[in-house]
Amino acid sequence: MVYSRNVAAAVEFYASRLGLELLEKVDWENRTVYARLKSPGGDGTIAIHGLPPGEELHTGGVRLYFEVKNLERFCKRLEASGVKLSKPPKVMPWGWKHAYLDDPDGHEVSVYTAGAKRLRKQRV
Repeated sequence: MVYSRNVAAAVEFYASRLGLELLEKVDWENRTVYARLKSPGGDGTIAIHGLPPGEELHTGGVRLYFEVKNLERFCKRLEASGVKLSKPPKVMPWGWKHAYLDDPDGHEVSVYTAGAKRLRKQRV
């Protein structure tokens, strides 16, 4: 669950840009105050709550992860739709390839592909 200053804008971002499916949306007093979206290829969901009046939005320390099949193609599609990547796709020391961007509220989002290392146990 993440808080948002503008739930409608967040829903548009997660549905139109990242491809999540809208499951539920709650409007109250002429604005969207809650939404729940689902990963199109799985059972994972994300809830977006409107920021309570007078509350300050804190985005530090939160990073959302979404696994995609073809990271490079997905990132090109994001950029073509106007999304700016803060970090382009890069293989990380743990072997997964990540790209980073921010959602409309400044929450950091990582889109990644784990490939063969997805379920492999790491030796410590």
